[in-house]
Parts: sequence; structure tokens; C-alpha cells
Amino acid sequence: MASMSNVLRSVSVSGVYRLAARRIVLPWVLGQVRPAGSLLEIGAGSGAMSAELLARHGDLTAVVTDFDPRMVESAQRVLAPFGARATARQADATALPFEDGRFDVVLSCGMLHHVGDWRTALAEVVRVLRPGGRFVGYVIVRTRPVELLGLGTATMIRPGELREAFAELPVTAGVSGSSLTRFSAVKRWRRPGSPVSASRAPARRARGCSR
Repeated sequence: MASMSNVLRSVSVSGVYRLAARRIVLPWVLGQVRPAGSLLEIGAGSGAMSAELLARHGDLTAVVTDFDPRMVESAQRVLAPFGARATARQADATALPFEDGRFDVVLSCGMLHHVGDWRTALAEVVRVLRPGGRFVGYVIVRTRPVELLGLGTATMIRPGELREAFAELPVTAGVSGSSLTRFSAVKRWRRPGSPVSASRAPARRARGCSR
């Protein structure tokens, strides 16, 4: 994964970005999902998304990660008011440093298209989700409009690939949109000695987040 460019870094710590996160991006990404328990955000940038969720939901704890150490420092400052409920650390999305089934919710907003091996990142997210946990977010997909804007890269997710990748994982996923593709996936439950069962809704009770 590459570190964030100076331009994107400046945007992600701006007041305009935080306002957009609160008023536009989070309502669109979450839909009817109400995060509770332990949250992991990957590619969190300044931590604005998680900070807003922590402010809204008192039963939520968050681990916020980014590949860029400078963004981790920014996120630490943004999340400082939440004390022990939040921590920020450097992490590679393709090799998450967390045990299996650690989190109730994983959030990824506009970062997977920066990951060359994004399929491995998806598998890592599913690994650290508990059964019944939910993965929500959006990604920029390599469509013709994106290419015309000069944003397309050779490794960027192409139309249909995200849906195909989710189909290979133990999740029940919904994918919608074109250039901006929103997704919501629930990790399916497994019983010992039985096939994958239908998905179940995530628990709403608070869970502690060990660090």
C-alpha cells in the first residue's frame, strides 16, 4: 500500500471533509446499520468517520488504522477526546494485526482502490469480523468516468469484481452503485460440522474492545 499524497492528506484533515463525513458520507454508507460494540476502521485517514460514530454512539469503541504513519498521528489527535474508547495505530490492510473474530463492525470509506492486493484485504476484514459482524463502506471503481478524471489505475477494482470477490468469502453481501460503489456484508455463522448457514443480524449490545 502507498502512503497518502500530500493533497489527499490535507483534504482529509480539513473541516470541510469532516462536515461531509458527518452529513453526507456516513448516512449514505451506513444506511440502516447502527454500529455497536467494537469497530475497526481501515484506511481511516484523519479518523473523522470514527470520531463521528463515537460521538453518536456511546456504546461503541474503535480501533482506527491507516498505512500512513502521519495520518495515524492526525487520527490520534482527533480521537484523543474519546479517551480509552478509541485508539489509532499503523496497519497494513492486507495483513491486519488482530486476532480472528475481534470486531463487530469494520468500516472502509474510499480506501480499497488504493490497495493493490485488495482481495487479500477483503479476506483479512472477514477474518477479523466475528460471525454476524458487518463490513460496510464504499470504494471507487474503475469506470469510464473515473478514467476520464485521471483517477484510474491498473490495480483498481473493476465493475463486477467486488461482487465476485464477496461471493468467494463467507459473507452475505449487498453491492450497489457504479463509480462510487457502496457495500454492506454480514459474516455468516458456522456451526461445527455443518455448512455455512444464513446470515444473522449483528448483536446490538456493547462489547469491550481489548487492546
